[in-house]
Amino acid sequence: MGMIRHTVVFRLKHEPGSAAEHDFLRAACELSCIEGVKRFECLRQTSAKNAFRFGLSMEFDDAAAYAFYCDHPDHTAFVQNRWIPEVAEFLEIDYEPCNP
Repeated sequence: MGMIRHTVVFRLKHEPGSAAEHDFLRAACELSCIEGVKRFECLRQTSAKNAFRFGLSMEFDDAAAYAFYCDHPDHTAFVQNRWIPEVAEFLEIDYEPCNP
């Protein structure tokens, strides 16, 4: 398995535009500092076709780099202390290149 693109779209429990929303997004962006994270993006979702408001996207060279990220103490702390209490709904999708 080669490159992995990890994406998640989500809706927060916070009021849109609130200081709490901004603080959560700022904290999420700190995940980009974890070794192995590449092409990190924090995105505002613009489609009217779903209720998600934000997205995170990042790439990893391989499954080992992705596993390192998933198990990293900064990531696990973010999930426990911020993601679980503050995210109302989410959808996670991980991709690898498909070259038919």
